[in-house]
Amino acid sequence: QVQLLESGGGSVQSGGSLRLSCAASGVTNSPVCMGWFRQAPGKEREGLAAIKRDGTATYIDSVKGRFTISQDNAKNTLYLQMNNLTSEDTAMYYCATDSRRVCAVKLERWLQLQPAPPFADWGQGTQVTVAS
Repeated sequence: QVQLLESGGGSVQSGGSLRLSCAASGVTNSPVCMGWFRQAPGKEREGLAAIKRDGTATYIDSVKGRFTISQDNAKNTLYLQMNNLTSEDTAMYYCATDSRRVCAVKLERWLQLQPAPPFADWGQGTQVTVAS
């Protein structure tokens, strides 16, 4: 069973940066798609960025140019570099991985659909708080 562990969250001032990590263990089938999601208090969870194993990435408009998703396939680790943070970025951040080849057909759609288990594996989240 795949387990995902997010880390790197914390409190930061507006304009600051954080780098989130998502370490996967128990991987038997290499993920095809991996992504970062967040949920702010009182809001629905939203997909932020996703990446395919070949490195192709997609972002939602609100984080384009500020967030960068990357992966280390050898370490089964996903990253999210977040720059120029604002109070609007305060949320619980989650990573998810999907080993189904279908997820790579349209990565943007996978990010929107946010597949639940057993189709995708999810971490428990890491809190990011940005003080204005």
